[in-house]
Amino acid sequence: MISIYWTASTEILLLKKKNIIMTEKIILITGVSSGLGRAFAEAALAEGHIVIGTVRNDDARKEFETIEPKRAKSLILDVTDFGTIDPSISKIEQEIGPVDVLVNNAGYGHEGILEEASLADLRRQFDVNVFGAVALMKAVLPTMRKRRSGHIINITSMGGYITMPGIAYYCGSKFALEGISETLAKEVKGFGIHVTAVAPGSFRTDWAGRSMVRSGRSIADYDSVFDPIRKAREEKSGHQAGDPIKAAKVLLRLLATENPPVHLLLGSDALKLVREKIDSLAGEITAWEDVTLSTDFGSHSSVGSEVSCRGSAAGNKKK
Repeated sequence: MISIYWTASTEILLLKKKNIIMTEKIILITGVSSGLGRAFAEAALAEGHIVIGTVRNDDARKEFETIEPKRAKSLILDVTDFGTIDPSISKIEQEIGPVDVLVNNAGYGHEGILEEASLADLRRQFDVNVFGAVALMKAVLPTMRKRRSGHIINITSMGGYITMPGIAYYCGSKFALEGISETLAKEVKGFGIHVTAVAPGSFRTDWAGRSMVRSGRSIADYDSVFDPIRKAREEKSGHQAGDPIKAAKVLLRLLATENPPVHLLLGSDALKLVREKIDSLAGEITAWEDVTLSTDFGSHSSVGSEVSCRGSAAGNKKK
């Protein structure tokens, strides 16, 4: 069932539909109950925008609407209930107006060694972090394309660039959303639609606390690799350098930018770690450049023949 609640006055709603309030935007933000989503919503409301925030239950709905009774709107939505997404967007467009900005913020972190974690955990991670976000993008795009205007902001992670043991499923989902965002940006560029993948580093939210899903441990071989990382993450939770309020200010700046970036990192740790990853990747590409070039038709590299010769020599020795 789709539950949409609107608490703004009829006068404001009519002014919006008549485009009299030119600077006001209708912003749909998923996952506004806490963390970055809540910070984004509060900042946008303070700027005078209409914010539709997705929540999971009626208590969260009531709590969210107390922030700004005249411009806060709540949508009870599970982003993995894909069949309800298109009808929800249609109802928003009919009753409030077209969505100017979609912020795909809903998501969570999964922690677990790949060999130990179940495939069901992987599917759930991708359902929320990837498929839910894509379903919402597909739902708002027809009207954005028709209007030749719109901005889609996907909250990814520095984990969409870098990896560390124990969060393979999470990093996989964020790598996917980064790639999808970049591709979509190229597809809709000619329609006046912007797409920005915002990749936060470690922010002071519940991501590493109660919001994280953790798989059980069963294989001792991984203890030395994983246990120190889990301990460090737990100790750091609540003390991260990233400030959600400052991240929200950046979001508002993106909305006011004529040519927003396709990729944006947030946080000093994200900048440091992603730069290190890029440098490492560039070095590895250079180190194996001859092998890379050896696979083209007509290439004159000796790499392939050298490998073949080594293989033949090894075979002769065994004989």
